[in-house]
Amino acid sequence: MEKYIVGMGEALWDCLPEGRKIGGAPANFAYHVGQFGFKSLAISAIGDDQLGAEIKQKFDQRGLAYMLETVPYPTGTVQVTLDSAGIPCYEIMENVAWDNIPYSSSLEDIAANCRAVCFGSLAQRSQVSRETINRFLDVMPDTEDTYKIFDINLRQHFYCKETIENSFRKCNVLKINDEELVIISEMFGCAGLSQEDACRKLLEDYQLRMVILTCGTSGSYVFTPEEMSFQGTPKVEVADTVGAGDSFTGSFIASILKGKSISEAHKRAVEVSAFVCTQNGAMPVLPEAMKL
Repeated sequence: MEKYIVGMGEALWDCLPEGRKIGGAPANFAYHVGQFGFKSLAISAIGDDQLGAEIKQKFDQRGLAYMLETVPYPTGTVQVTLDSAGIPCYEIMENVAWDNIPYSSSLEDIAANCRAVCFGSLAQRSQVSRETINRFLDVMPDTEDTYKIFDINLRQHFYCKETIENSFRKCNVLKINDEELVIISEMFGCAGLSQEDACRKLLEDYQLRMVILTCGTSGSYVFTPEEMSFQGTPKVEVADTVGAGDSFTGSFIASILKGKSISEAHKRAVEVSAFVCTQNGAMPVLPEAMKL
């Protein structure tokens, strides 16, 4: 059976002043992995409502396969407003569908045939989805060519040390940005260390295969026990940055699964995320040359 690559967690709408846009890192990750020819799948939950139906329509339009369980909660939304200085403020609605992703025998079958999964901290804010994600991770094969990517996404107050530490122990790849690293360093006794030393401490403490650190315009790093890769961030004309980080993660893992080296996969991830920044929306079609 062909193995799945899964993005698992929140599926929602960002309700912006100019209108609604589909959101959620897991779907963005799955979409970009799928562009490299892998059997990708977005896993979440939606409500029995118009917003849920429209998420399915959007995924269908993009050719993204999904398992979206319909549950008796409203489809997730994020209300985005601008303050007097034009800075966006986010209100992530609680007790919504993606907080209640049910575990099922179908999900267990997917986990048993999953080669890589990307999950975050936001989708673990509620007990139901947190338990489902953890059960999925436990059923996944634990082999050298299986990847469990914790793309930490610290949002507002929706995280705690216990959940993050458990995810560190469940994953074998950690993706984190420079702002998140400051918070995690304070939380896990790395305060005062350099970025590299903090990443290497996490790598060693939790026996990870890789720590991926993104630093915006200052570049990005991939640390493994044996090596370190650095790539500068290309200067491009930015349309928007939505989904750029997810495209980085998706294209990096897709490249690793295609047998590329760490540095080759890193270079491709940077190229893809830079291209996504030049496009509107989180799910643009990549040029064929980027998929090789």
